[in-house]
Amino acid sequence: MRRSYVARMLAKLAIVGLVAALAAAPTAFAHAERDRGHHAHAQTIAVIGDIPYGDALIAEFPADIAQINADPDVRRVIHLGDIKDGSSRCDDTYFSARLADFERFSDPLVYTPGDNEWTDCHRANNGGYLPTERLTRIRELFFAHPGETLGGSAHVRVQSRAFPENVMWAAARVQFGVVHVVGSNDDQAPWFGDRTDAVTGAAQPETPAETALRAREYVPREAATLAWIDRIFDAAERRGAAGVVLGMQADMWDGGPENQTAFVPIKAVLADRAARFGKPVLLLEGDSHLLKVDTPAGMPANLTRVVVQGSTNIPHEWLRLTIDPGSPGVFSCADVTFVTGAVAPCPAPLAP
Repeated sequence: MRRSYVARMLAKLAIVGLVAALAAAPTAFAHAERDRGHHAHAQTIAVIGDIPYGDALIAEFPADIAQINADPDVRRVIHLGDIKDGSSRCDDTYFSARLADFERFSDPLVYTPGDNEWTDCHRANNGGYLPTERLTRIRELFFAHPGETLGGSAHVRVQSRAFPENVMWAAARVQFGVVHVVGSNDDQAPWFGDRTDAVTGAAQPETPAETALRAREYVPREAATLAWIDRIFDAAERRGAAGVVLGMQADMWDGGPENQTAFVPIKAVLADRAARFGKPVLLLEGDSHLLKVDTPAGMPANLTRVVVQGSTNIPHEWLRLTIDPGSPGVFSCADVTFVTGAVAPCPAPLAP
């Protein structure tokens, strides 16, 4: 009798559990379908960089932001660094003003730092700052809440507390990420090239202690960059992503070979991971200021690079990037002129 009673009770519990599971299944399925549908939809992203440059463009920047905010298709903004020109001061007041501008974006804003806001701040006309001190301040101000975007709030995955600027996220079945790679040979160019003694006027170039400090900055950051590129592609492969978008400030092909030495390992890892991934990869860069669409030397055919228009170059414009995982090339783009809103197709397709 006891065995029969226990068996009956176990059978009832199993039925109750099955009924509960069946009742929950439609809800779970609905959530899965909703998420899958959301990520499968085309998405538009605004990409800017090297902005604002100089007093005139600083004054126009709120209107530029308002124009992007008014675009009903834009869902996120990426700023590829250089929030000031290379001959202006790197003061806290300036940084705070640009942070206030960034918070005007109604869509989530992902920002990766440029060389003008820290690496090059050793220049006399930038204030003669120690670059590592300015980098610390950039992180304190612009990355005060790791894992949260600026502008409209959204969650992003952060690499670490040491490198809160390196983030990734997924949308429209595409894996996105940014890495902190900057011009000036990624901080491997010597500091204080124009420093002089206040009394004698004699040149006071970078000291051995400053050289060591610079090395202690760029060596771990480069290691973090390589590891983060791997993690971005690992996530893309794990999720079966239709494509990868990687953003950075540096134009790694700008200037002669002597100005590109820091980028050799980054190019090697990027080329390897893009080739193994096999699907469309989009590399977004700023730094050199003129719009360019190409597949740089040494990169596989499935990688396309876009350098965004910036600085004071005309036309003053932003990149409207469309991600459609259902299309063969996944990525397409147009250039939108600030103020007039004129739209022109990108000068070349974004897929091989």
